[in-house]
Parts: sequence; structure tokens; C-alpha cells
Amino acid sequence: MSLLALLAPALLATTSPSPPIVQQKVEAKLSEVGPGTRFGLVVTTLDGRELVAIAPGQRFMPASNTKILTTAAAFATLQGLDQPDAPSGAQVRLVAGAKGRSDVLLEGRGDARLSSAPGCLEDCLATLADAVAARTRRVGNVIGDARAYPDERWSQGMSWNNIPTSSGTALSALTLDDNELTLRVRPGSAGSPPLVDVPTYFQLVNEAKTVADGKSALELVRLPGSRVLVVRGTVLASDKERTIRLGIDDPAHYAAWRFKAMLEERGVRVAGSARTALPSDPLATAPVLAALVPPPLGRDLVTINKVSQNLHAELLLRRLGAADGEGSAAKGIAAIGRMTTQAGLPASSWRLADGSGMSTYNRVSPRGMTTLLRWAHGQPWGAAFRASLPVGGIDGTLARRFADGPLRGRIFAKTGSLDATNALAGYLLTRRGQTLVFAFYANDVPEEVRATRTMDAALEMLATEL
Repeated sequence: MSLLALLAPALLATTSPSPPIVQQKVEAKLSEVGPGTRFGLVVTTLDGRELVAIAPGQRFMPASNTKILTTAAAFATLQGLDQPDAPSGAQVRLVAGAKGRSDVLLEGRGDARLSSAPGCLEDCLATLADAVAARTRRVGNVIGDARAYPDERWSQGMSWNNIPTSSGTALSALTLDDNELTLRVRPGSAGSPPLVDVPTYFQLVNEAKTVADGKSALELVRLPGSRVLVVRGTVLASDKERTIRLGIDDPAHYAAWRFKAMLEERGVRVAGSARTALPSDPLATAPVLAALVPPPLGRDLVTINKVSQNLHAELLLRRLGAADGEGSAAKGIAAIGRMTTQAGLPASSWRLADGSGMSTYNRVSPRGMTTLLRWAHGQPWGAAFRASLPVGGIDGTLARRFADGPLRGRIFAKTGSLDATNALAGYLLTRRGQTLVFAFYANDVPEEVRATRTMDAALEMLATEL
């Protein structure tokens, strides 16, 4: 028997199927979901050889895959990502007010991480409250100033029903506690209202009931711009306490309201009220009494991608714009555009209206996204960018996905989810150790279809066979 004949079985066992065969298998897998769903998928090698291409040039709604473009632009263009982020830190001044009193001016400069949480260790609003209390025991108004960025609280194309939720909370240059409040619900006795605990910033109307049988079906209703929160529906008597995060529509006012309470806790008498700085208010010229220095911005890029933090992504987009002279969404998207040109993306392959993916106006093609990801991989910051992505079965929004299959710890990708939309794009390691780049989208997903299961199965098949 010839040497070639002896080696043939081993060669066949270690050679991956040809791309056409793999594509056919992927297409067969995706067909299992039935009609309705529109899939797009491109899988390439790092040098750009396409192994799978399904609707590669069509444009899809990317949902939170949008954060790939936003964070990549930050890695590519912003300096000092590993240094303390002094330029964005909130600061406080004492300015001339009515009746000879000093007003407290709390100025936001774009920081997404300012906190008033008990036990806060860094970037703490308490530090600024302590500074005011050490200087004076009586003030007039407490004013929240968010004028460092234009007043663009929500992006174009975001569904209005997301506004009361933490996913769609308003954004501003003055941001506190992720612009969220926490509501806690505990069952009462059967037939009575549940026990609802929410900060007094909202006016609570509790119309819900505790029931002995059935199921919990709680509904929270708050109109945009209103601070009246209506709780309706049912809470099962045997349920445990439930925590719900609520969005805030006027972040600067909330920050001033919270700062006023913190000053009063320190014995400072506030004779006036908490309010938001108006566009017509003069810019402060009084000396800065105290300023915060937030942690490095690079750490927040990891947060944005790992947990898909919408508010932080939107503020990052404004940060990109501010680097070009104006902290607006339009300027930030222009900065992303310059990056995509450098990366070689055709202008027709993408369109953005926000930086987080909450906008239904956003579009990207699978081929355009893989082009960007391949380019990012080759940049000096490419390893840091990849490390910011969720890891399958390990952390972030992929902690529970790929946990038991061949891609556990071997897929590094950004998720995305909106109504009838699922997305996943990033890098994966095949069984043979090859790094592949992919962008996978499902749009128009019928309500009864779980597209992510099929998408994950297709990627695991690719990792095993290629």
C-alpha cells in the first residue's frame, strides 16, 4: 500500500469541510426556524477570506451591536484611556444667588459614573457635598448644570415606551446613579395592595393587588416627562421581593434634587429649591470649589460592552463629539464615520442615529461589520478592544450562552437585542485554534421564534467544523 493511501484517512480527518459545504450546513440550520426571520451572516478569516456569506451586503438593524462602532471609535481616537478621567468629572461652585445667599451649582461634564450610593468609594457625589458643607452652612438654590452637552435626552428612533425604563433613561452631561431609581415590590396579604417602595422623587399611585392564586403581572405606567408613577396589576402573595429599575427624564434636576438632600443631611440649610440650569442662565465664573476625578475611561468601555450599558454608550458618543468641538450625537456619529472610512467600510454599509443601539434607525451590513472587526483586530488597541467584549459562558451578556459547548471561553462577541431583532458579532476560536471574525443578524423575528438558540447552534457548528 502506498504512503499516500496510508495517510489519506488522517488527512481527511484533519481537513475542514470546504466553505460551500459549511455554508450549506449553516443555511440548513437557519431554515429550522421557519419562515419570517431575515438572517444575515458573514464569517471570515483574519485576512479577509470569506467562509460563509448570507445576505452579506444587506443592511440589518444591529441593536446593541452598535456599541461595537462606538467603543471602537473611542479606542481609535480618544487619548489617555488608561489615565484618571479628570476632564469629565463633575464639579461644584458657589455662585451669587438671591437675597445675598450663595447658590450651589453642580456642573456635569459628561461623566457617566458619578454615584450617590451608600458606601461609594470613587467618583462620589458625597465628596462634593462634603466640600460645600465645609465652606458654608446656608445656601439658596441647588442647581444642576448639564449645559456642557446639548440637551438631547433621547436619540432619534428610540421607542417611546422605553423611556420609563432603565434601558431608555434620559442622558445629559450631568448624570448620577446611571440616571436610574430603584423600585421594590413586596407582596402584601391577599386582597391588599403590595408594598411598593420608591424614592419620593416619584409620586406613587399604587393600584396593584396581592393575589393568593394565579401569577404576578405587574405593570408600571409613567408618561414621558411626568413624575407620577402608577403601579397596576397583580403580585402573587408567595412571591419574593422584586426590584425594578426606573428611568429618569430630567437627569440634571434629579442630580440637583439628590444633592440638595445630601447637603441637608450634612447640616446645610437649603433655603431655596433644586432646579436645572436654564440655557439663559449665565455661565459661572466663580472659582471651582471642588471637582471629581473619575476612573479611567477605558474601564467604562469594558462596562459598555460587557453589560451593554446604554446610557454610558450614549455619553461616550457625545464624548467623541466633544473631542471635535460639540458634545452632540451628530458630531459623535461624524467621528465614527471618520473611523469607518479609515477601516475601509463603504458608506452604504452602515447608518447610525445613536451610540447604544436603542434606535430603530440604525443599520449595518454583516460584511461591513466584519470589515470593521478585522481592521480593529490589527490596531495597537485591538487586544484591549477584544478584551472588552463578553466571553461566551464566562461573563457579561454572554455569561449564560455557550456555557456547555465548544465555544465556552472561545467566543468574544457583542450581543444585541431589540423587538424582533437579535445580533451577535465578534471573534471566535475554532476547534483547530483559528481565529475567525463574524457578524450575525436576525431581523423580523416572529414572536414565537427563539432566533438566538439557532444562531448559537450555527456558530458552534462552525467552530467545530472549520
